[in-house]
Amino acid sequence: MVEAPKPVIVETVINNESYKIETGWFARQADGAVIVRQGDTAVLVTAVMADEPQPDVDFLPLTVDYREKTYAYGKIPGGFVKREGKPSVREILVSRLIDRPIRPLFPKGFFNDVVITALTLSADDKYDPDILAIVGASASLHISRIPLEEPIGAVRVCRVDGELVFNPTYEQRNNSDFDIVVAGTKDAVVMVEGGAEEVPEEDLLEAIFSAHQELQKLIEIQEKLREEVGVEKYTVEEDTSLEELKVKIREYAKQKLKEAFSIKEKRERKKYIERLFEQMVQDLEIPEEELKKVSTLFKEIESEIMREMILKEKVRIDGRKPDEIRPIWIKVNLFPRVHGSAVFTRGETQAFVATTLGAPGEEQIEESIEEGEEKKRFMLHYNFPPFSVGEARPPRATSRREIGHGNLAERALEPLIPPEEEFPYVIRVVSEILESNGSTSMATVCGGSLSLFDAGVPMKKHVAGIAMGLIKEGEDFVVLSDILGDEDHLGDMDFKVAGTRDGVTSIQMDIKIKGLSKQILEQALKQAKEGRFHILDIMYQALPKPRPEVSPYAPSVVKLRVLPDKIPLIIGPAGKNIKRIIEETGVKIDIEPDGLIKIYAIHKQMAQKAIDMINELISQMEVGDVYLGKVTRVEDYGAFVELLPGKLSLLHVSQISNQRLKSAKDAVKVGDVLKVKVIDIDDMGRAKVSLKDVKEEDEPKNKYFFEE
Repeated sequence: MVEAPKPVIVETVINNESYKIETGWFARQADGAVIVRQGDTAVLVTAVMADEPQPDVDFLPLTVDYREKTYAYGKIPGGFVKREGKPSVREILVSRLIDRPIRPLFPKGFFNDVVITALTLSADDKYDPDILAIVGASASLHISRIPLEEPIGAVRVCRVDGELVFNPTYEQRNNSDFDIVVAGTKDAVVMVEGGAEEVPEEDLLEAIFSAHQELQKLIEIQEKLREEVGVEKYTVEEDTSLEELKVKIREYAKQKLKEAFSIKEKRERKKYIERLFEQMVQDLEIPEEELKKVSTLFKEIESEIMREMILKEKVRIDGRKPDEIRPIWIKVNLFPRVHGSAVFTRGETQAFVATTLGAPGEEQIEESIEEGEEKKRFMLHYNFPPFSVGEARPPRATSRREIGHGNLAERALEPLIPPEEEFPYVIRVVSEILESNGSTSMATVCGGSLSLFDAGVPMKKHVAGIAMGLIKEGEDFVVLSDILGDEDHLGDMDFKVAGTRDGVTSIQMDIKIKGLSKQILEQALKQAKEGRFHILDIMYQALPKPRPEVSPYAPSVVKLRVLPDKIPLIIGPAGKNIKRIIEETGVKIDIEPDGLIKIYAIHKQMAQKAIDMINELISQMEVGDVYLGKVTRVEDYGAFVELLPGKLSLLHVSQISNQRLKSAKDAVKVGDVLKVKVIDIDDMGRAKVSLKDVKEEDEPKNKYFFEE
């Protein structure tokens, strides 16, 4: 056997644990391949580039695929099929987390296919592989021929007992009040993503830039790795052949585009610009083979004109000031059969959000590296149908964008969801975007909070969200509150902040430039806070507090506490008793070992019947009580009557009738259901009953069990 190649390893220390990047002995057909390790967690990341650019595209064709195979944490996949299938929600979210900080760092005009694959090879019980995968993507690109302009570092930052911790363990994350991923270059922050428990903006700002300082270690070891194994970069040649035409297009379209940007309605503005482009193609006699390139130039000029208007004239597309929020209107409780509902409309962005309350067993079951199989009690699903942007195409499968936006909104609301002990429902929120012109995920947060209030979920506060934008040229910049779709598309930043009046619960920042300074981020957080407070004021006017009761169409939840030693009586032999209760009432029952019983029913009457049946099973018999009983055995001297499952009593022949009987068999038979009265209970708890002493009006205590 030949000796394996010797790897090249660079190393640093984060959170008092060795952090390594290695390359040289695996996946050598890829343009770049590294393994990133911390603790016993290891992620292989590869990067491959197509040799030729894609023809007729005006975007970077970058694909990121992150996968976690169960072998990495020593398990075999559950279910019938023992092979991993399509990517899970977590894998999609981590893929997006890798993509977003890297995408802005490719050179303009680079249109070659690039595929980044991240594969978790080993996972311990301390470190999450997601953050290692981001650094691995940067490192694999940086040492390869693929033209990433500069490497990035990424760390997760939490606060535990008032102290910042970078790349925390799972245990540290569980004890923290915020959990944020920060990615950045040597000079600036490029991405922020995470959640918090109502943390002040200034604390998050400090954490973000402390994390930026910490991630410099990861950039330094990537530079060291490139010095040892890096190859020459692919050269992207800038196309200057159309510069003269670009000048003509700008002269032709500048004033007309300014007029277009004064049209407030999105669809009308879009139609005007489309007609302008068609007319320009005719007037400038542009040949058909140049249309794709000219379309790209036209979009560049659109962006330039909009940016000039905002930076120099301080005029936004719809005429608002930089910190002005669009008009908002709200409607709640729209459909009686829906447990909770709200429509939140901000300008031309509209979300219909519905809340559904469910019973145990309806949780989402998920499997993760950290927890294994776990039940998810609160879930939020976001849908973006094509009609929301006026597109005539059929809906397709849930996209990665929809999953990402839903996760962002879910993270914003989750800190305010009451614990199961206080509100024992499974909660599902669904957001249907009915109209889109910027910040639909934040409209989902606002509409979600309102629908939860409408459903009677006892949340202590409303949560609102707002999306911030940025226009930056040189040292000049303008931060925009509540951005439109065009301001997102043509601008430099999409910075979403959600929270209550007391602090931030969710944050996400994507940028298209190479980074943000602390000054810009501070200004964005300040404006976001002001905008969020304005939106919260309107939300509290619409629905100031949660409904006092859940919808009559929601499941009824009743709690009952019994002594733990009574639980076997309720369950019965082989589950006989509990099965009968469920079958006869249609309820769902959850029994805790400490004796807490939760009953979920469609109607309160069903829940009450289940309670009565449970009480019958555990009630103590007393002399004078009347029961229904089924005859199980008959002898000459009397009959044995089952009053409750497993509880037999003797009906002596003398207690059957006022007339003298020679044998009990003359009056009763097996299977008869009799109404009897308890006349004696011996020291062992055995009851003797009478048939002759029962009056017609006597009400049996066990009216459900053995009733025919």
